[in-house]
Amino acid sequence: MRVLITGGAGFLGSHLTDRFLADGHEVVGLDNFITGHPDNIAHLASNQKYEFVQHNISTYTYVKGKLDGVLHFASPASPIDYLELPIPTLKVGALGTHNALGLAKEKGARFFLASTSEVYGDPLVHPQPETYWGNVNPVGPRGVYDEAKRFAEALTMAYHRFHGLDTRIVRIFNTYGPRMRPRDGRVVSNFIVQALRNEPITIYGDGSQTRSFCYASDEVEGIYQLFMKGDSDPCNIGNPDEYTVRQLAEMVRELTKTTAPLVERPLPEDDPKIRKPDITRARAMLGWEAKVGIREGLQKTIDYFASLPAERMKPRG
Repeated sequence: MRVLITGGAGFLGSHLTDRFLADGHEVVGLDNFITGHPDNIAHLASNQKYEFVQHNISTYTYVKGKLDGVLHFASPASPIDYLELPIPTLKVGALGTHNALGLAKEKGARFFLASTSEVYGDPLVHPQPETYWGNVNPVGPRGVYDEAKRFAEALTMAYHRFHGLDTRIVRIFNTYGPRMRPRDGRVVSNFIVQALRNEPITIYGDGSQTRSFCYASDEVEGIYQLFMKGDSDPCNIGNPDEYTVRQLAEMVRELTKTTAPLVERPLPEDDPKIRKPDITRARAMLGWEAKVGIREGLQKTIDYFASLPAERMKPRG
């Protein structure tokens, strides 16, 4: 196959590129480097099956040649990013999704939307199945991301129902691993970078809020299998093992052997109290579940951040 991956130089987009190439497919990566990084795709420079296009999917997009799949992964994806880039986040969820869907329709390609567990908001159902409609504040600061993804899902289903487009929707739960950006506002990267620099490790609230963390290789394999043999209904891909944020911080402290203290800061507005995927659908339809445990995944991620040049580990701004 020949597939287009928008956000192809991002954390997940670059790993997904590697997965398609490993099976012998051709990949066109598209990214405007707002949150992606050239280092994530530098190893592909001489790969004859890979092509890169620097472009903003929220503007008119044309890709020459046949495409069998369009996988839409372009979007700021951490709170600090979409709070700094609220309008581009809304645009890529709306205009970017519309452009990517139009391209898939033109090419007769399968369309794959990278959605998020954020569509569930601060959930009132636990764990969260795909049938849960969510508890989202549309006018809160996180609404620019949550509602962009909810709209993208609605638009994808409209193309599926009205145009008969072959579509997939994945709801991604907290994912971590190599190629995350230092200090991108996500809890794993923040904790690891702070620990490696022996800075105080910042916990928001009292750390009792829970998250479920999926290592990148597990997440990408679930996504790949969903693209290949899934159906049009949304599907959760995430690790159902659940930890408090404080537990995660203590594991990072132990694995990095830092003596840095934990410090508490006020909880951000609309921050979800709980988050855990129900992966019944993924298990039944794809035979998928996560394999990498939290300590193994954290160690690999710590090793990655420890290998980065000091310049990339500096505080933002």
